[in-house]
Amino acid sequence: MDTRPAGRIYGLLGYPLKHSFSPAMHNAAFKALGIDATYKLFEVSPQDLKGFIESLPQSGINGLNVTVPYKEKVLDFVQLDSESFYLKQLRAVNTIVIKEGSLTGFNTDVPGFQKHLKENINPADKKVAILGAGGASRAVAYVLANNGAKDIVLYDIELDKAQRVVEMIKGIFPGVQVRCIKEIDELDIIHKDILINATPIGMKEADPCLVSKEMIHYKLFVYDLIYNPPQTTLLKLAKSKGAKTSNGLGMLLYQGMLSFEHWTGKKAPMDAMRRALEEEIERVGHSD
Repeated sequence: MDTRPAGRIYGLLGYPLKHSFSPAMHNAAFKALGIDATYKLFEVSPQDLKGFIESLPQSGINGLNVTVPYKEKVLDFVQLDSESFYLKQLRAVNTIVIKEGSLTGFNTDVPGFQKHLKENINPADKKVAILGAGGASRAVAYVLANNGAKDIVLYDIELDKAQRVVEMIKGIFPGVQVRCIKEIDELDIIHKDILINATPIGMKEADPCLVSKEMIHYKLFVYDLIYNPPQTTLLKLAKSKGAKTSNGLGMLLYQGMLSFEHWTGKKAPMDAMRRALEEEIERVGHSD
């Protein structure tokens, strides 16, 4: 007897999973369109990842978002969306569609980040510093290069990861100036137009700020992919210096809408999803 729930199941795969806004956003979307589905959190440890993914076709789960630290690791288990010409080079998946026993990987971070970034600033001819070189950073670097950034410099505590991002960008965009450095000071942020934090550092109150106050200047645009808390230490520091800032909530919304459309084949209800995110921000703010 099949004991799986009648409704469809979607969710977020990661480890560890702190409070995520994705369930509120997607469950609001299902409700708005009258879809019998639920979005859950799947916190899976690294040693259990292989077993979890291999069991997906029989699990009753219909689709997943993928977050830290699995955006690159899930490549071993999925077929890549053939329409995303950049996906093979990007080597990072944040959305999985599970259908008829097969797993197809997509990256909605790229179009999601691009849409939100360009609402704030045009990266063409800009000099950019990126903190982090994981799956999200790969999407960020791709978007910047694809939109004509003049110079991209990356820092990651794991230099080899940063070097792989540099090699990826050089392979796709040979004309773009891109390099990685060993120390944060070498990012030369004081002479950059854009600073992007693509690390999880800043999610916890006790996290250090990766850059010093002296590095920030008022003409800099500082974008932190973290959206919870809405104001990280980095963003507060940037605001205190008069810099323009943004967190990653807009990116979360836009990539989430695209994931929803991959899963359901229906147009995502943006207003309902945005409202759910705004309510989550308010709720988190009141609980601090």
